[in-house]
Amino acid sequence: MLGHVAVRLAQALVVMLVMSVLVFVGVYAIGNPIDVLIGPDVSQELRLQTIAQYGLDRPLWEQYLTFLGRVLHGDFGRSFVFGMPVMDLILSRLPATLELTLAAVCGAALIGIPAGIYAGYRPDSFASKLIMTVSILGFSVPTFWIGLVLIMAFAVELQWLPAGGRGETVPILGVEWSFLTLNGLSHLLLPALNLAFFKLALMTRLARAGTRETMLSDTVKFARAAGLSEWTVLRRHVLRLIAIPLVTVFGLEFASTLAFAVVTETIFSWPGIGKLIIDSIQSLDRPVMVAYLMLVAFVFITINFLVDLAYVGLDPRLRKGGAR
Repeated sequence: MLGHVAVRLAQALVVMLVMSVLVFVGVYAIGNPIDVLIGPDVSQELRLQTIAQYGLDRPLWEQYLTFLGRVLHGDFGRSFVFGMPVMDLILSRLPATLELTLAAVCGAALIGIPAGIYAGYRPDSFASKLIMTVSILGFSVPTFWIGLVLIMAFAVELQWLPAGGRGETVPILGVEWSFLTLNGLSHLLLPALNLAFFKLALMTRLARAGTRETMLSDTVKFARAAGLSEWTVLRRHVLRLIAIPLVTVFGLEFASTLAFAVVTETIFSWPGIGKLIIDSIQSLDRPVMVAYLMLVAFVFITINFLVDLAYVGLDPRLRKGGAR
């Protein structure tokens, strides 16, 4: 077990190092931020001073080594546009995205997995066919279109919920959360629902396919022949066998939602890191773009590492293999 963890950590460090090179070179190739930071009418002397101030006059490899040295000390530099440390800027926006991600992914799992299990357990029922129809819509309809429909229906026509913003927040341990206030919760509902729709469809279909396959397995047939009740068969065998793919999808969807909730945050003016990266790309704010992409890589690597550990806990064969 410890050997497995050590190998995975070593792999994660190598991947992060490679990603840092790719991200830095990729962002460098996008364009020159000086063209955005200063106007075209400034003097050449001021232009050269600005370039030197931000270290953009040095070779690319030297800029990267300077960046890497700072990153090892937790310093991603200062934003060209906001004039504040990049990590402070990202951490100020991260709780909003994290809250939206938790609401969307957990809501999708709590509804989608039971619905998928039921659809797999009773495939010929009307409810099962209705569930699968909704899941097909979840895969087919674009996220931005769903968001616009939700705004038109619940914010403009019915005026039940606000169209955007985060609403009132409450600080807990220095972090602002909106779901603890009625006003904040009302602002959270529409973007969370919009973000959860595709994930709900994915988890429903995955749970249904796993349940259908497991119900036809010899393990379930033997359990039924032994006189176990349907609930016991479902709890002890079906849920256990479909847990690993569900854990994988939950982890990857959580990571992807946390990293790429850009469309939803833009539509609903949600003040998270997704909206921040859009603004940074428009202004060529290199430090913010590099830090954001590094954060995305770190989130995916961390989630994959945790999923691997969950595998070991869910599958006894992996524990035995690790012991050998």
